[in-house]
Amino acid sequence: MLKVKNGDLDKLGLLFERYHRALFGFLFHMTGQRELSEDMVQNVFYRVLKYRHAFRGDGEFKTWMYHIARNVMNDHGRAIKRTVKHQEVTELAETVAGDFSADALIHKKQELAILQDALSRLNEESREILILSKFQELKYHEIAQIMEITEGAVKVRVHRAINQLRNTFLQIAN
Repeated sequence: MLKVKNGDLDKLGLLFERYHRALFGFLFHMTGQRELSEDMVQNVFYRVLKYRHAFRGDGEFKTWMYHIARNVMNDHGRAIKRTVKHQEVTELAETVAGDFSADALIHKKQELAILQDALSRLNEESREILILSKFQELKYHEIAQIMEITEGAVKVRVHRAINQLRNTFLQIAN
């Protein structure tokens, strides 16, 4: 990113190749809308280019990029509670790899559908922190930088979000 900041704009393509899949995953889990998420990825990298002068280089590019992504989501008016759409059955079949019997595969699909439903029922902050920590596998200090809170606050919010998700999952499953 420092090279992009200094005018080597060809390096932006390398950053895109490294990070666009993870960024899309984050945005898709937050919005539940494939096309919107793809557009937002493009918008994030447009802003990376536009605001390259603001990158200080004292932190990781990834955390700066996720911070921009959060701003893109807010700018698109997606700060209201969203419904996470269920993945198509074929995508779930690909996700659930391995040798499952038909009954086990159906059971696994049902559990995934309930989990997605439970995740969609969480408030946006809880859903976002779970997606960043569990799906994007970011470390707590990275999430703290992205959300502009302390690492301790991240730990507390992740713990609370997991408890909320567990309770919601159990309510739906029963």
